[in-house]
Parts: sequence; C-alpha cells; structure tokens
Amino acid sequence: MVEIEHVESFLVDLPTIRSHVLAMATMHSQTLCMVRLHCSDGIIGIGEATTIGGLAYGPESPESIQLNIETYLGPLLKGCDATRPAATMARLAGHIVGNNFAKCAIETALLDAQGKRLGLPVSELVGGRVRDRLPVLWTLASGNTALDIDEAEDMIERGRHNAFKLKIGKRTLEDDITHVAAIKRALGGRASVRVDVNMAWDETTAARGIEMLADIGCDLVEQPISRFNRAGMARLVARARIPIMADEALTGPASAYDFATHAAAHVFAVKIEQSGGLFAAKQVQAIADAAGVALYGGTMLEGGVGSIASAHVFATFPSLSFGTELFGPLLLTEEILAAPLDYADFSLGVPDAPGLGIALDDDRVNFLRRDAVRTTISIPAA
Repeated sequence: MVEIEHVESFLVDLPTIRSHVLAMATMHSQTLCMVRLHCSDGIIGIGEATTIGGLAYGPESPESIQLNIETYLGPLLKGCDATRPAATMARLAGHIVGNNFAKCAIETALLDAQGKRLGLPVSELVGGRVRDRLPVLWTLASGNTALDIDEAEDMIERGRHNAFKLKIGKRTLEDDITHVAAIKRALGGRASVRVDVNMAWDETTAARGIEMLADIGCDLVEQPISRFNRAGMARLVARARIPIMADEALTGPASAYDFATHAAAHVFAVKIEQSGGLFAAKQVQAIADAAGVALYGGTMLEGGVGSIASAHVFATFPSLSFGTELFGPLLLTEEILAAPLDYADFSLGVPDAPGLGIALDDDRVNFLRRDAVRTTISIPAA
C-alpha cells in the first residue's frame, strides 16, 4: 500500500494587477492556501484552496483552511492509501463537517498524485475530457467605466478574451445600468457582456434591474439576490427575458438539486471549491444536465493550481454553454508555476501531462510564502 506520509500547507500572498471591485469587497491581493501531499512512493501531489476577500465571500478563509488542514484533515489522512482518493475523501467526509474548500484542496492533491502515479491527466480520472481548450471570460472590475472599456478593447485586440463580466451592485441601480450600457455600447457585437451582482440586490430591485439589463443587451445576470432566497430566484427566473445564473447559492450537489427541482436558475456556475471537490462538481454537472440547466465554469479567483484543477473538470462537461471564468492567474502579478498556463485564442489549454500537468516553481513559492524567512542586509552609513 502507498501511504500518505504527511500533508504540508502554507499561505502565499500575491498582489493583483489592479483593484478588483466586488459588491462585498475590494481586492488588492489574493491569498492562496497551497497543499503538498507527500506519499510513501515519493510522489507529491499539489492542491490549492482560495477564497475571495478573506471571509467576505463565505465561511472559509485561507487562514482557517490552513489551520483546519494542519489540525484536523492532515492527521486523518496520515497512513491512508494514497492510491484510493475516493476512499480517502470518504474518510474525511465521515469526520469533517463542511469545509468544502479545504476538502477540495486535499482531493486535488490526491488526484494529482494518482494521475502522476498512473501516467494519466486528472481529466481522465474524473470522467474523460471532451475538449482540450476552454473559452475564458474576463471580469471588468475596476469600477471605472472608461478604464473598463479600454481594458476590454485591449483584451479583444490581443485575442485573450471576447466575453466580459461586470461586477455591479455597489452603486445605485441607475448608475450600474449606465455603466453596463456604456460598455455594451462600446463593444457592440464583438463581445458578450454579462453582470455579477454578488447578491447585492433585494428581489424588487432585481426585478427592475434584470428588465433594464435585458433592454441594453446584457447576456446573463449572476446571483442577483441572496443565496438563501431560492423562492425569490425562482420568481425572477420565471419572468426574466435573459438567463439568470446561480453562484453563491450552489454549495454542492444537494443545493444544485434543490435549485434544479424548483426551477430557480437558468444556469449553474460550477466551482470545484464551493462544491466540495472535483467529483462533487461533476455531480453538480450531472444534476444540471438532467434538469436542462446550462453550465458555466466558475472561479474563486484561484491561482494556477486551482484554476487548472477546475479546467480538468470542466473539460469533461458534455456541454459548457456559457464558457468559463478561469482567469484567476492573469489577475496576479506573480507567477508561481514553473511554466505559465496556456492562454491564447480567447481560451485556456488543458494540460495532457500526468496529474494536473503543471509544476510549482519551488524557489519562487518559497520566496513568496507568508512564513518565508527573509534576510535583510544592513548597509553601514558612509
């Protein structure tokens, strides 16, 4: 038996290329909780857990994820059979309630290690890919209309993105609609324009806002109201002229089933962390497909490891009507992978090497990790 010898977790803090303005937080940096899973056959699997704005988005933060892995998940994993990821994750599920993000990081590392062991990409371990490249959207979230238009124009010209999501909900409804309308007018038919409200509206505001967004040519509205108001989402879906997508409300297969059976979303934003892992995300996809709900590959603004783990899963989806949002690494100023991800032609390439098909730049990671020991050289005064 190949045993799990120990699990290493640490934090890496990376600045963003610009302020990223959401309804619940403004981000200037991103913190990644990185995982290395060491096995008795010498194979090391890597994983990542990342949240948005610390605790602003949900109940887990990078700091709590690291603490819980070190205190609870890691000791449970020691001695488990590394060649049986499903059985190992079942053991965690039997002892750990919730903590979807932490569990996802562990499952990612288990599958990376197993893929390396078997010589197979993770995509082949979770169902088999049906595509090698994924369309990738870019989020315009500076909060400044002119800057957002310039940024979108640059992305289109460079062939990097031709679908854009606008973060709204922090300003008045009228100001938000004016902002979206100006960007849609500038881009015209060259790009898809969608919005993410991040639950900032009440149902009455959402009903007005969705109508106004439909009038200006917006293609999709993401999570306009509270994640807990499933009945309100169903009422909005029943009357909307453009698709409404559930995001924060989806916390795994059970919530996906609830939303599907109550017709509370036209589209599901599938996130491996929010779902509780790669296989749980596949269950969300299966529920959506059975219910006729369209799919979108979501992000928690992960770095390279989490983004590629998501890409391996999304590459197996038979249909991905609204593309993906796996741009997280492009928002960061620092590269922590040995080789950057393959972004080109408005898409992201899914590696076909064993495991995740990527490797960390260990020297860079060791320099950037929060607990790094850095030597300061004192220069004597002249």
